[in-house]
Amino acid sequence: MASANGLSASARFLRGRVRTGFVRSRNSILPAVQMTACAVGAYAFAEYVLGHTGPLFAATSSLIALGFSRDPRLRRVVEVGLGCTIGIVVGDLLLHWLGAGIWQAAVVLLFSILLARFLDSGTIFTTQLGLQSLLVVLLPAPDGGPFTRSIDAIVGGIFALLVTVLIPKDPRREPRNDVKKLLHELAEVLRECGSALSSSDSTQAWHALIRGRNCQPLVDSMRQTLRASGEVATLAPAYRRHREELDRMEQSLDYIDLALRNSRVFARRLTSAINHAALSDEATQNIAEVLQETADAVDELSLGLAEAHDGARRAHLRTTRADLREIAGRLHPRLLDVQRLEGETVVMLFRPLMVDLLEAAGVDSGEARDILPPL
Repeated sequence: MASANGLSASARFLRGRVRTGFVRSRNSILPAVQMTACAVGAYAFAEYVLGHTGPLFAATSSLIALGFSRDPRLRRVVEVGLGCTIGIVVGDLLLHWLGAGIWQAAVVLLFSILLARFLDSGTIFTTQLGLQSLLVVLLPAPDGGPFTRSIDAIVGGIFALLVTVLIPKDPRREPRNDVKKLLHELAEVLRECGSALSSSDSTQAWHALIRGRNCQPLVDSMRQTLRASGEVATLAPAYRRHREELDRMEQSLDYIDLALRNSRVFARRLTSAINHAALSDEATQNIAEVLQETADAVDELSLGLAEAHDGARRAHLRTTRADLREIAGRLHPRLLDVQRLEGETVVMLFRPLMVDLLEAAGVDSGEARDILPPL
């Protein structure tokens, strides 16, 4: 029986992996075609136009610069070109002083890696500098001298930039997907807090806190995506008009990040309030309703920020602002039938979170604070 269950679980796992792999491959068809054309084009240009023999670094640098990474492409291009050039200089100098050999190669590689980390934190820059200096020591220079490889790397980077400018992907797509994931997690944190309060389950409130903490990588990932998308919108004329939308999304992300941080503080305090029975039945019901309604408003905010159509986006954001204003107007301990000091603290900690959400929806910071009932 156990063996059959194990085989069934393995089969489900394999089916899931295959299905995920097919989806990932299907979504990567266009980038893969772009990368292939760019690498082949850079190689052909370096070989037939510049006359370089076997210009592999033209192809590899274009692949690295395009890639599937969320890092901005312009930075990757600069890292490839500078790392390649500085690596050749370092390798040539050390080769002149130390000579060729295995132990010399080890010294050169160690020195190059440490120098790269001193100059810049980029991993691609470190890899390129170390690799080039090592190749200078171990391999004979190509026809045209060692800096031919540096020129090839620059050619590959230029081709990658041309692909980014001439055949860009919509820079709003990934940020929209990221903000949906992020706001879904925030809404679920609030729902878990509401459920924990209704059932007097402090463990569930603690799980909500852990879930909120696990959202930070999503925030960091979206910041990277917005940087890369902003670069595409700046370089590509076809998408320059979307720069303002990306700036607004970046501003909303700052407030969403603050809301997530405040949700963690709130969940931690809620855990203590549940353990100490600090809320009456009426207060428990009222705050649980506020949490559920706020989670629904966060879902609406997600639709607004991720919506592609401008009119629909504005409509969702208007609805979000109206819902959040109504909820914010009730955030006073007296209005929620909260009596004890620890229960009041729970309400007080939720107020900054509400201000953050209002600002994420486009409400001015001063107006957002004024919506809250005075204490």
